[in-house]
Amino acid sequence: MNLFNAIFLGLLQGVTEFLPISSSGHLALIEYFLGIEGAGLAFDVALHLGTLLGVMIYFRRDFTRMFTAIIKPDMLGAEAKHQRHLAFYICIGTIPAVVAGYLMKDAAETVFRTPVFIAGTLAGAGLLLLVADKLGKLQRSIKTLKFTDAAVVGLFQALALMPGVSRSGITMTAGLMKGLNRMSAARFSFLLSAPIILGAGIYNLPTIVRQGSEPGQLGFYLAGFITSAVSGYLVIAFLLRFVQSHSFAVFAYYRFFLAGLVLLIHFL
Repeated sequence: MNLFNAIFLGLLQGVTEFLPISSSGHLALIEYFLGIEGAGLAFDVALHLGTLLGVMIYFRRDFTRMFTAIIKPDMLGAEAKHQRHLAFYICIGTIPAVVAGYLMKDAAETVFRTPVFIAGTLAGAGLLLLVADKLGKLQRSIKTLKFTDAAVVGLFQALALMPGVSRSGITMTAGLMKGLNRMSAARFSFLLSAPIILGAGIYNLPTIVRQGSEPGQLGFYLAGFITSAVSGYLVIAFLLRFVQSHSFAVFAYYRFFLAGLVLLIHFL
């Protein structure tokens, strides 16, 4: 690990975590083809916590309103009710991914990380995104979210355990399939990312404490953390503006291109 690699991986994590193109798939391909690796589990968690900071800062008002509505159940009105429902739906949408992560963790770190498999998930999930974007009604706002919507998005999110699927991409796809407009699908996807990222960090904390970290790596962890936080924040802001007037098609086409490139490099 060196400073350049730390910043590069932090930037890659921040950009690909929130664009529907798969952060885990890009990181796995970078490691496989270029031999650039992180500094172990602790560094990987630092990058993810950086993206968590980015989403928490960007949606700080949303999370504050949800928290306030929950701790003050006597608050009345449509907005307070919506905030409590939204918090509940985020919890519902998180459960399938937690269960899938617990049951399939070993496969996610071994079987699913081959270039051919990742090329398949990049293309397959890209096709789903393109179809959902083209055929979805795209009329509903996040305020119309229902229990069944959250459950479906949560089930789709569990598929993101496989590198190349993209957590943000597959949850946006599910949202579009349920008729959410592009802005609402992206917004719910981003809000849904917070408990997943936080939970993964907490889950890995005991292992990090037991293993410790390599000496002299703290500065690299900090560089990766800051880079992923800043780039993650900027990407969220960019995508929410982008989808107001553009479709998700460009991301699907990028996934097709990357899948083809991976297969070409792998078999040549």
